[in-house]
Amino acid sequence: MINGLFIGRFQPFHKGHLATVKFALERVDQLVIVVGSAQKSHELRNPFTAGERIRMIKESLDEDGEADARRILIIPVPDIDVHSLWTHQLDILVPKYDLVFANDPFTLMLFHEREIKAIEAPLYRRNEMKATEIRKRMATEEAWEDLVPLSVTKVIKEIKGVERVRALLQRDMPGHVI
Repeated sequence: MINGLFIGRFQPFHKGHLATVKFALERVDQLVIVVGSAQKSHELRNPFTAGERIRMIKESLDEDGEADARRILIIPVPDIDVHSLWTHQLDILVPKYDLVFANDPFTLMLFHEREIKAIEAPLYRRNEMKATEIRKRMATEEAWEDLVPLSVTKVIKEIKGVERVRALLQRDMPGHVI
C-alpha cells in the first residue's frame, strides 16, 4: 500500500488544490491532506481557521464525486518555526507515508534533504489558481468564486470570509490593496 501526503495551507482550498488531490490519488492508495499552519487564522495571509479549511476540503471532496474521499484523511498540523525539524514533526502527527506532493519549492527541498520522495504536482491554471490571488480578488471585490469549488464558495459566504479578508486588509494595510 502506497501512502502519500499533500501539504498546503489551503487559504482557501481552490480548484488547483482539487486537481492536485486527483493527481495524487492516481499515484497512491491513501492520501493524507496536511492542513499546514493550523494554528494561524484571522491574518491577511491566513484568514481562515484550520477547522474552516478542513470543512472546505471535506465538502469539496464530497461534492466533486471523482476524488474518493474514503481514501483521504485530513489532518491539521501547526508550524514549529524550525524548518529542519518540521518534516520530523510530521512523522509523529500523520500516518506513515511513502511520498509527498507539494507545490512549494522549499517544502519539496526539505523532503528531498531527508531522501523522501517528493513530487511537484502539475499546476492547474497557475496564474489564477493561487490562494493569494483569490484573497486579493475578495479584498478588491473582483470575481473569485469561479476559482474555488462551489462548496468552498458556500463555506466562505456562510462564515463571512470575504468580509473577514477585507477587514484584515484594512487592519493590516489601511488604504492599500493586497
